[in-house]
Amino acid sequence: MSDLSLPSYDDFAAQVVDSGIVTDPWVRGKPRLAPTPLLVSEREQQGLYRATEQVASVYNDVCRMCADEPELLDSFFQLTPFQKAMWESSRPMWHGIARADVFVTDEGLAFAELNSDTPTGQAEATVLNQAVHPRYPDTVDPNSALGATYCEMVEGLAEYTLGPGFPRALGIVYPTEFTEDLGVIRLFKRWFEERGWSVVLGSPYNLTLDGQGRACLFDVPFSVMLRHYKTDWWGERASAWDDENVPDTEPLREPLGTALAAALTGKLCIVNPFGAVLPQNKRCMAFMWEHIHRFGPGAQEVIRRFIPATFRLEVLDPKVLVTEREDWVLKSDYGAEGEEVIIGKLAKADDWQKCLTHARPGRWVAQRYFEARANDHGEVVNYGVYLVAGCAAGLYCRTHKGATTDEALSVATLVKG
Repeated sequence: MSDLSLPSYDDFAAQVVDSGIVTDPWVRGKPRLAPTPLLVSEREQQGLYRATEQVASVYNDVCRMCADEPELLDSFFQLTPFQKAMWESSRPMWHGIARADVFVTDEGLAFAELNSDTPTGQAEATVLNQAVHPRYPDTVDPNSALGATYCEMVEGLAEYTLGPGFPRALGIVYPTEFTEDLGVIRLFKRWFEERGWSVVLGSPYNLTLDGQGRACLFDVPFSVMLRHYKTDWWGERASAWDDENVPDTEPLREPLGTALAAALTGKLCIVNPFGAVLPQNKRCMAFMWEHIHRFGPGAQEVIRRFIPATFRLEVLDPKVLVTEREDWVLKSDYGAEGEEVIIGKLAKADDWQKCLTHARPGRWVAQRYFEARANDHGEVVNYGVYLVAGCAAGLYCRTHKGATTDEALSVATLVKG
């Protein structure tokens, strides 16, 4: 297909907006969506899928180790009291849907993180593929079943938790003060309403219990809570920098208590479980490397093959990190992609030193830098692989230069034969 048959960006953006799901095709005046898809081979797709499932299995091993040895929550992960309460409320359950961020290097695949808490991008992954796929009839849309797979997982977990015949009433709890994730909230709402669910939306501050002990949003009871509010926002808050303060440090004591009370009495199923607070912590990758001897031979191979060498910042010599600045990346425990991620190769020496000086103890890891393959424009592809119940279920790709930020270009991803 020639470029002449491609729509203008304005026409493409209008088509996407007509979906009613993705309504923000621009970011700071620049396009954030690509009308031309990324084509991957079936072999490439299967390689990404198998690797992501293997990495998720190692994360599951970490969670089971921590369930068996709860002292690790303090000694290694340094979780706060409320974070430990979230973990204890569902341990060792942590997973429903996750998204791995994977890059291709000359040495193979490298995993930057596994977002197991509140993964995003489903709206763009679904809508872009639906818009672009008709122009490429000889390809396969890897996200065509993502919605059904996700809903079936939620329904299966709800039946396991609540029993057969549970009320098909869904509460989506998300940060209503932010607009960035409205697309995924609208998508979830549509997916479940199309399957006959009733859906109510609200923030943690709208959570209450009714006289029967059921969780409610705006006095409307529901049986399943889709939690799209980050675990580290439910608990105690503190900046990852010791010279910076956040305006609101108090945990969401009452909302969290409401959700856990309903769940612990068997009247609420929470997806993703609050146990995601542990694997979402990037110190999990440090645990894999610092305690690699605890894992079986297969898991050790997965760690060495796919997880860049990662260590808690406090166990490394600061002088080595200064000398080898270009070989390291600093990541805070719960920092989002592009935020609280400092790439030594891109940082000035003075800024790097300041970061090392003011990194709050117990909150950071240092990860070996890997060089992702770039195209002729100097852009790399962040392959976002969705996992649902441990199985790969879709792809969300973004192209960018440097670290992944909100200005990365979301790209439809199709599989060619």
